[in-house]
Amino acid sequence: MAISSSTGSQTVEDRRTAPTTGDGDHERFSHYVPKGKLTAAMIEGTPVVALCGKVWVPSRDPQRFPVCPECKDVWEKMSHEDGDNAHDQ
Repeated sequence: MAISSSTGSQTVEDRRTAPTTGDGDHERFSHYVPKGKLTAAMIEGTPVVALCGKVWVPSRDPQRFPVCPECKDVWEKMSHEDGDNAHDQ
């Protein structure tokens, strides 16, 4: 007969989730996509890819949400580069 002695302690894994800027946060923003692709996606129900990389089927009014900071940064960099190129020519 084996007797098991226990100290009364155990390891408990903490499974709480920490806030991140992962995919869930993308749902809180409106995103930049090429206008022609957005219109087609709204009509056909096909997915689009935002400047930040988020892929989704648009179905809501983007005016109700703030602009995605990642999309905004990419857009500003693209606009700045286009502006520089236009001035260089």
